[in-house]
Amino acid sequence: MSSTQYELHGRVAVISMHNPPVNGLGYELRRGIVDGVKKAEADDNVKAVVIIGSEQAFSGGADIREFGTPKMMAEPTLPTVINFLDTTTKPVVAAIGGVAMGGGLELAMGCHYRIAKADTKVALPEVKLGILPGAGGTQRLPRLIGVEHALNLIVSGATVPAAMFKGSPLFDEFSQGELLQDALAFAEKLIDEGKGIRRVRDMKVSHPKAEAFFMWAGNGIQQMAKNYPAPMKCLEAVKASVFKKFDDGIKVERDAFAQLIQTEESKSLRHAFFAERATSKIPDVPEDTPTRDIKSVGVIGAGTMGSGIAINFLNAGIPVRILEMKQEALDRGVKHIQGVYEGRVKKGKMTAEDAEKKVALLQPTLSYDDLSDVDLVIEAVFEDMGVKQQVFEKLDQICKHGAILASNTSTLDLNKIASFTKRPEDVIGLHFFSPANVMKLLEVVRGEKTSKEVLATSMKLAKKIKKTAVISGVCDGFIGNRMVGRYQTEALLMLEEGATPQQIDKAIEKFGFVMGPLRMADLAGGDIGWAIRKRHYEEKPDMKRMVIADRLCEMGRFGQKTGAGFYKYIPGNRKPQHDPEVDKVIEECRKEMGITPRKISDQEIVERCVYALVNEGARILEEGIAQRASDIDIVYLTGYGFPVFRGGPMFYADQVGLLNVVRAIEKIRENPNTDSKFWEPAPLLAKLADEGKTFN
Repeated sequence: MSSTQYELHGRVAVISMHNPPVNGLGYELRRGIVDGVKKAEADDNVKAVVIIGSEQAFSGGADIREFGTPKMMAEPTLPTVINFLDTTTKPVVAAIGGVAMGGGLELAMGCHYRIAKADTKVALPEVKLGILPGAGGTQRLPRLIGVEHALNLIVSGATVPAAMFKGSPLFDEFSQGELLQDALAFAEKLIDEGKGIRRVRDMKVSHPKAEAFFMWAGNGIQQMAKNYPAPMKCLEAVKASVFKKFDDGIKVERDAFAQLIQTEESKSLRHAFFAERATSKIPDVPEDTPTRDIKSVGVIGAGTMGSGIAINFLNAGIPVRILEMKQEALDRGVKHIQGVYEGRVKKGKMTAEDAEKKVALLQPTLSYDDLSDVDLVIEAVFEDMGVKQQVFEKLDQICKHGAILASNTSTLDLNKIASFTKRPEDVIGLHFFSPANVMKLLEVVRGEKTSKEVLATSMKLAKKIKKTAVISGVCDGFIGNRMVGRYQTEALLMLEEGATPQQIDKAIEKFGFVMGPLRMADLAGGDIGWAIRKRHYEEKPDMKRMVIADRLCEMGRFGQKTGAGFYKYIPGNRKPQHDPEVDKVIEECRKEMGITPRKISDQEIVERCVYALVNEGARILEEGIAQRASDIDIVYLTGYGFPVFRGGPMFYADQVGLLNVVRAIEKIRENPNTDSKFWEPAPLLAKLADEGKTFN
C-alpha cells in the first residue's frame, strides 16, 4: 500500500503523506514523494506542488520502525528526497500542521515555501540521540531563522511553537482555516505572481560578530555538554553555515553525523530511546486488552510520598481523595501539595488559575468511607507488612467492585499483600520514586494473580500521568531496590576496607551518576535502609551486618532529614559536608572488626558498585522478574541516576564486553571481605559471556 497520494487541484499537484501515526519518513513514503515530484515535473499543466501530512503530523521525522533495517538507508534516502524538492523547477509548498520534527522539519525546509498552522510544533531533536540533523538542517535553519535561534534550537533539541518564528522566512504564511485549502490558495498566488522557486540554499546567512559569538557559544556548550560530544559538533556545523559555501557546509554536517553515530554516547542514547518505547510491550498482554476507566483516585497517606503521588493525578486532571488518620498529618500533606503548585506559579510554569483548578480536584479526608467509590486506590503507608495488612483488609471491605487496589511498597511481597483481600486479581504494585511528582520512573509490579486488564489499565494510566512504566515481577525489592541493595552493600564494604564516603561518592559521580551511593542513602533516609537491613537480618541470621551504616543509624543520623548521616548538612543547604565524627565512627568500627584499612582505587570502587548492579540484574533477568535487559536499563536511567550517556548498567556491560565483566567479577570474588556467593557470576551472565553474546 502506498504511503502517499497524488491528486490534481487545477494547476497544483498535491502529494499527501499517509504513514500513521506521525508520517515517519520510511522507505515507501520517501519513494512516494520522489515519484510524486517526478509526476508533477512531467505534467505541463502542473505549475506548483503542495506536500501535506495529516492534522496530527506533517512528519515526525525518521520512521523508527526501520531503524537497523536495510530500508533505513535504501535510496531514495532523505537527503536524496530533499535534493529532488530543492532542484525541481516548479515551486514546492510544504503545508505543515501538527508537528514537524527532525527529518520532517528538514523536509519542509527543503521545499521552496512553507505555510503552517500557528499551533504547529517544530523541533530538530537529533542531539537527544547523540547525533545532529543529517539532512541539511544545520545549514538551512540558520538561513531561515538566523544563526543564534538556529543554534539554540539545534543544540537543545527543544520543541517550540511555529508561531515563534512568525515573520521569518521559515514560514511564509500561517493558515487560519483549513490547511489544504489555504495551501492551495497560497500556491495559486505564487503561480499568478510568477514567484517561481526560492531555494533556501541560496539565502545568505551571517552574524555581525560571528567569531566572537561562536567562541562565546562554544564555551557555554562545552560546559553544558560535558560527556556528550554532539552539542559541540552541532556548533561546528552551524558555524560552517556562516563561513562556508552551502555544499561545503553540508559536507561538514554529514562528516559530523557519520562520526557521532559511531560514538558510545550516541549508541547509549539511541539504546535508551528504543528501550523506553519497549517497556510498554508485554508479551502475554495484547494491545487490545480491555482497560478500566480511572476517573477518580484515592491515596492513603499524605506524607511526602503520598502527597507526591496525588500531585501526579491532579496534574492529569483526575480528582484525588487523600486519606490520613490524623487531622494534623492531613493538613500538612495538603499544605505541601498547595506549596508545590504555588512554587510552579512563582516560577512561571503555570498560571494561578490553573493551579487553583488542580488543587480544587483534591479532597482531603479522615474516613475510609470516602474511598468507597473511587476507581483506584494507592496506599503509601509505612513499609511494614502488618500495617499493609490492616490497610488492604479495610480496602477490601470498602472499595467498590472493579476498583484497582495498588500498593506503593518498595520491597515487600506483593503476593502476600494481595492475599489480604478476596480480590487478588485487582491488586497491583505501583512503586513511585521520590519525589513522586518529579521522578519519571514507575515500577508496575505484577502479582501472580494480577489480571491482564488491571495490568493494561495501569500501563495506560502511567502514560496519562507522564511516567515511564516498567513491569516487574514479585521479589524482595523488585528490580530497582533489589539491585541497589547490592550496589550500596559494596559501597559500605569498601568503607570498612579503607575508602572514605567522599572518595566513594566522587568516584561514582565521576563515572557519571547523578550522586554517589552514600549521598543517595542520606537523601533517601538512613532509617529506610536500616529498616530493610533489620528485616533482612531477621530473615537471614547468618547475613553479614553493615556495621558502619547501622552504627550511624543507632546514633540517629538518618541523613538530610536529621542534618547528619554519612555527611553533615547545614540547615537550608543540601550540599553534603565532611564530618570528622563519621571518620571517627568508621575508624572505631574497623578496629572492632579487626580490619586494617588499605588503599582502594577509584577503578575498584566503580567496578564493584557497577558490576554489582550488572550481576544482580542478570539474576533478575534470568528469574523473569524483568521482561528484558533494556527494562532494567530504563529503571536505572530514570529512577537511580545512572549516566544516560552509558545507556544503563546492562547496556554498559555489553559495551565493556561480558567476558571482561566476568573476568573483573571473578577478581572481585577473591576479596575475603566480600560476599563470595553473590560474586559468583550469575549463570545468565556467564553463559552469554561464554557464547560471545550480549544482554541487549
